[in-house]
Amino acid sequence: MDLTILAKAIALAGCAIGAGLALIAGIGPGIGEGNAVAKALEAIGRQPECKSDVTSTMLLGCAIAETTGIYGFVTGLLLIFVAPGMFMNLLG
Repeated sequence: MDLTILAKAIALAGCAIGAGLALIAGIGPGIGEGNAVAKALEAIGRQPECKSDVTSTMLLGCAIAETTGIYGFVTGLLLIFVAPGMFMNLLG
């Protein structure tokens, strides 16, 4: 069995596993943003006069939390579409 074929298969498998793990990163921001919105709605329900302050702070927090999901998504896309080609070029 040719070792370059085995090396390419291992590289492709590593890219696929890494992409799957990177895309799991979208779960955390979804749960966190859901909790943040729930708590913001509770706060607005208790004190409706502070709606604008709570809403603006919640939106800023959700935007910052979403960046981790976006980083994971971009990493997954790179591992799916870019990295295999680079590995195949390196392995010959």
